[in-house]
Amino acid sequence: MIISTLDLCIIIGYFCTAIFLGILVSKRANESLHSYFLGSNTLPWWILGVSDASGMFDITGTMWLVYVLFVYGLKSVWLPWIWPTFNQIFLMAYLSIWLRKSKVMTGAQWIQTRFGTSTGANLSHISVVIFALVSVIGFIAYAFKGIGKFAAIFFPWNLSPDMYAIILMSLTAIYAVKGGMFSVVITEFLQFIVLTIASISIGILAIHAVTPEQLHQLIPNGWASPFFGWHLNLNWTGLIDAVNTKIAQDGYGIFGFFFIMVLFQGILKSAAGPAPNYDMQRVLATRSPKDAAKMNWFVNIVLCVPRYLMITGITVLALVYFSPQLKLMGPNIDFEMILPYIIKNTLPVGLVGLLLAGLIAAFMSNYAATINAAPAYVVNDIYKRFINPHAEEKVYVRLSILATIGFVIVGFIFGFFVESINQVTLWIVSALYGGYTASNVLKWYWWRINGHGYFWGMMTGIAASMIIPLTFPALPAINMFPVVLGISLVGCILGSLLTEPEEDAVLMKFYMQIRPWGFWKPVIKKVHFYYPEFEPNHNFKTDMTNVIVGVIWQTSLVVSAIALVIQEHTLFIGAISSVIITSIILKFNWWNKLDELSKETLPEDFDQRIKQSIPQKYLVPQDLAPVNVALDAPERI
Repeated sequence: MIISTLDLCIIIGYFCTAIFLGILVSKRANESLHSYFLGSNTLPWWILGVSDASGMFDITGTMWLVYVLFVYGLKSVWLPWIWPTFNQIFLMAYLSIWLRKSKVMTGAQWIQTRFGTSTGANLSHISVVIFALVSVIGFIAYAFKGIGKFAAIFFPWNLSPDMYAIILMSLTAIYAVKGGMFSVVITEFLQFIVLTIASISIGILAIHAVTPEQLHQLIPNGWASPFFGWHLNLNWTGLIDAVNTKIAQDGYGIFGFFFIMVLFQGILKSAAGPAPNYDMQRVLATRSPKDAAKMNWFVNIVLCVPRYLMITGITVLALVYFSPQLKLMGPNIDFEMILPYIIKNTLPVGLVGLLLAGLIAAFMSNYAATINAAPAYVVNDIYKRFINPHAEEKVYVRLSILATIGFVIVGFIFGFFVESINQVTLWIVSALYGGYTASNVLKWYWWRINGHGYFWGMMTGIAASMIIPLTFPALPAINMFPVVLGISLVGCILGSLLTEPEEDAVLMKFYMQIRPWGFWKPVIKKVHFYYPEFEPNHNFKTDMTNVIVGVIWQTSLVVSAIALVIQEHTLFIGAISSVIITSIILKFNWWNKLDELSKETLPEDFDQRIKQSIPQKYLVPQDLAPVNVALDAPERI
């Protein structure tokens, strides 16, 4: 496709503006490692929320969501639960508060809060770093495949998709590498504005271009309803027959079973907390635990509505204008071509440039946020902790830049071997995250998991996520999750029960600082020996109520955006009513209680009181590594 000069100028102008802004604020990032990765914890929660949402609004994910909405209709609102999208609700309700109370820089550094500095803690620390590095490379490969395929259709130069991916991803890396968190957040704010304008424009265009009567002639019965039974019951025969084959290949025909699997793994993944990527980094970058919760609430609003206006608009236009071409493809339909086809053939000059700039902005947001989060695990969690803990801050920043470049290069290499967007998407969300889930659920809710158990759970899970797809290539990715989860869970439990628990002081400090609910009774008993007045967390029912209400609220936001564009007025009214009712409940049961939920609960004299309880022979100078010893309390945990 040869795009107009105006559209090309809009795209190039946007790129130049984003890179200029990123470099302009880069001086603030070079002040220290803390400034480079967390923006010195000075950024407002709503800006971080926009940044986080913009980072999730990626072009590759948009292509996938257009595909699932085209094929599955309103029932596709449940498919993103594979990631799961409702993890933002768990973070909003309570987990971002727990995470932010740790006051650390990375997920691996958080391990010290939970397991201390024992051998097991060091091993678990390393396992988080390994997972972070593997997942970052996977996400870079994911972005590589999507942006290359997309750009090859629109740009006028005769280059391969892989070459376009290298060029665009290298340009994006310039400001992300140079400016760290400040550059990423500032440019993502600009990107979000472009994305929102583009999303609203494409939604309005679809409403005016396609009538409900036209749409209903092109979709099967049940397509316009989010409700389902045990079987999917979407029959495309006579419309686009090959779509039935695609549904069978995806394995979603027995939709009730699929939904149970998605809900099962989604709850576990969400309860584990954010993976060590840009999502966790945004939580740790907030000013306070209360701001962390507000940020994740805001992410749902600014992400769900604009994004689904665009996705639905593109899908509706595709059903009307692209269906004949899809029929001609026969059984080998490439649904990833829907998005570029609609931009190429249905949008007017000017809007093409705006939408392309918005989609490229989406890619830049996700990719820049990913590569900005990655080097923290190399520099802060390996080099600074184990190799050179007393280097100047500028040394750490320079090494972070080099590490980022290294990640980009390795991600490119893996991107060459990925066959499709769907392939890498399902591997990341099902197999890889199956290896992450067991250890990271237990770390919050079970006192007995120790560093050794966490390490073995993570390592067996990561290994299983890589070996099983090679050993059983025909096994659907979603069915890999329980297998990988089970292997990882065995590693967790055996690794913990065959080794000693973490020291009392470490467990007590973690519990009093984070104040989780769950299976912590032995630790609570120890805490009450020293602090009889300490109040355990009794908010389980409140938090779970807010999670359930929040998931309904989030889903209703998505359904309302889709219903608006496809002009299903009854469904739209029902979805908006649900949004209003659930918002009122969350206002009184969550928002009004944030001060209480977020308050500091670690006594200021904890370290001194515990130090006085340790026999003198165990005390060491402050500049030496801490020695883990059991407290002389009535009983050992």
